[in-house]
Amino acid sequence: MLLPRYLQVATVCSVFLASAVFAETPQVILDGYSAQAKTEAADFQGFDAERGKLFFNNTHGNDWSCASCHTSNPADPGKHAKTDKAIEPLAPSANAERFTEIKKVEKWFKRNCGDVLDRECTLLEKGDVLTYLMAIQ
Repeated sequence: MLLPRYLQVATVCSVFLASAVFAETPQVILDGYSAQAKTEAADFQGFDAERGKLFFNNTHGNDWSCASCHTSNPADPGKHAKTDKAIEPLAPSANAERFTEIKKVEKWFKRNCGDVLDRECTLLEKGDVLTYLMAIQ
């Protein structure tokens, strides 16, 4: 059953507000993305780690992929493809500080998706990539 639009918005807002009050974790952020996806698409079936892995490793129109800077193993340190600046591991299992603040997560998705895609990532792309990164041990 779909909720009226105002309740959908309220639900999404409450998930993100709750995460602002409590310590955020990658799972809390993913749950927020999932709640938002459910309100935006009645046929949403969940995020997929394999889809996220493919997205992470493939180029998308530009010469870069996520792996260009974060390596094909996001549990390893990376290096920015243009500036050579060192990048801490992206996988939460290797870097407990990753995906712990929704504001930072959104900032970096916006910037990195712009580099890789020349556009912002969709909610499905963000959720799939985060699901993939959380599955890395």
